[in-house]
Amino acid sequence: MDKALDLIEAVSRADAPPRLTDLADEVGLHRATAYRILVDLVRRGWVLRADDRYLPGTAVLRLSSRAAHNSLTTLARPVLEELSARTGLMVNLQVLENDGSRVVDVIRPDRLAMISTLHGEALPVHRFAGPLALVAALPQDARRPYLEAARAQGHPLTGPAGLLADIERAEASGFAVEHGRNDQFVASLSRAVVPVPGSPVCAVTVVGPGAEIDEPRMGRLRDHLASAVDTLRGLLSGTSTGADA
Repeated sequence: MDKALDLIEAVSRADAPPRLTDLADEVGLHRATAYRILVDLVRRGWVLRADDRYLPGTAVLRLSSRAAHNSLTTLARPVLEELSARTGLMVNLQVLENDGSRVVDVIRPDRLAMISTLHGEALPVHRFAGPLALVAALPQDARRPYLEAARAQGHPLTGPAGLLADIERAEASGFAVEHGRNDQFVASLSRAVVPVPGSPVCAVTVVGPGAEIDEPRMGRLRDHLASAVDTLRGLLSGTSTGADA
């Protein structure tokens, strides 16, 4: 327990997202032991893993505003702001939880004040593009809890309108699209940030009026979103120094 807390504190106070070796040295653990503890901390949401680096998880952020320094939200905010400016739409950042996703940051233009930000809310995979993009980036055997949650809420899993078909489309294209499932006038487009295949860290989602996220505009929106996700992936991996996309 002490070593787990030591690792959480070390991740939270780091000047930049640390690597496993940095953390093991700081808390005085063998790398293999530190890795085993970090696996459990990632599973419980206390730490986020991005490639070979670690950041404070959503459980830490909900407990302490100080942990937001050098956190995922801090790193991502310039990327979200740039994407919102380029598209004129609301942009949010989501992380995966046990049976859906949670919105951890939002940039909303004043003109879209009528659309709820859903900041801090948990979103089910069958109604929103963000969790759909995240679940589609998981290995098939890791998708079961999200499928069961949708089934429990009465959403079909099979058939053309079923969740499995939605996941298949999102996996094939790399983008999740949602039109009117939560609000009939609102649509969204999302893409997961996946530094390591099968391990999505977060999803960036563009949200706006359905008339502005339509087929004629979709190509341009996908390009902007893909560029933002690439930038954020670079920041998380330590290969980029800013929101240059």
